[in-house]
Amino acid sequence: MSIALPHDHHHEHDHAACQHHHGAQQHIYIYSPSGAVRDKAAFRRGIKRLEALGHQVEVDADALASHTRFAGDDATRLAAIHRAAASGADVALISRGGYGLTRLLPHIRYGELARAVEQGMRLVGVSDFTALQLALLAQTGAVSWAGPALVGDLGTEGEPDDIMLACFEDLLSGQGEGSGWRMPKPKADSAVPDDLYVQDARLWGGNLAVLCSLVGTRYLPQIEGGILFLEDFGEHPYRIERLLTQLLHAGILARQKAIVLGQFTEFRLTPHDKGYKLQSVIDWLRGQIDVPVLTGLPYGHVPTKVVLPVGAPVSLSVEGRDALLYWGHVH
Repeated sequence: MSIALPHDHHHEHDHAACQHHHGAQQHIYIYSPSGAVRDKAAFRRGIKRLEALGHQVEVDADALASHTRFAGDDATRLAAIHRAAASGADVALISRGGYGLTRLLPHIRYGELARAVEQGMRLVGVSDFTALQLALLAQTGAVSWAGPALVGDLGTEGEPDDIMLACFEDLLSGQGEGSGWRMPKPKADSAVPDDLYVQDARLWGGNLAVLCSLVGTRYLPQIEGGILFLEDFGEHPYRIERLLTQLLHAGILARQKAIVLGQFTEFRLTPHDKGYKLQSVIDWLRGQIDVPVLTGLPYGHVPTKVVLPVGAPVSLSVEGRDALLYWGHVH
């Protein structure tokens, strides 16, 4: 079972505990449905790492294609998605995110992806991949996995994050049953949920900006009583708030049992903000809805990321600062 318990540190949570299960060799299919791979060295390092862990890696013919900012034109990337679905691999892992999936959504053959999932394939990715994950869930109900990407997570110059690796290996071996973490210490004036237990709620979410881009389309799942997890990268807190207001005014936030905030990274505050920061947004959000808002989930554009089943029923328990998302065996 993957339990990531970040240590108590003011800014970060690099040390979490994930148990390692070395499973049998897995067939991993690498493809590029979004942005072009510019860092070829990281791409090769990621493949070598997976092979060193004992896995068989198959690289899509167009994984390194490039057309302006994309990994090939739309037809090329669509074909890659359908090849991944047909590959018979245990895991289809994206090379990287970026941007490119939302424009493909009307043309994806979701039934083929859902059949692959039914036959045991795990679709794994982060960031822009949120668009495909949520569309697949909305169209078919199939579960996919929010987790690492090849280039940014497995192809790092230094050693990949050990928590991320342990959680990914847990997924590969079928051992992953949950993710736990310790929430940041609340500020004195912060309203933090008391102990909480939510059973059998559908876990969904991903990148906040990508998710908001699906509001009002048939690609956003209509989930009542779910647990919504969110992360983002390079968005100033006021932009994060503006994206959240869209979900708020659309009635999406109030329909959930809990909102779980992951990592919001790579933004710069300005003198104009005068004390308005990410915590201001969280405090504001807590004042708008009666739904508990949890923070500190080790997931997002950060090295330490857990693996989460998008669309699966999960249980959530919170005792003090310790939170646990548990899904048992999702196959």
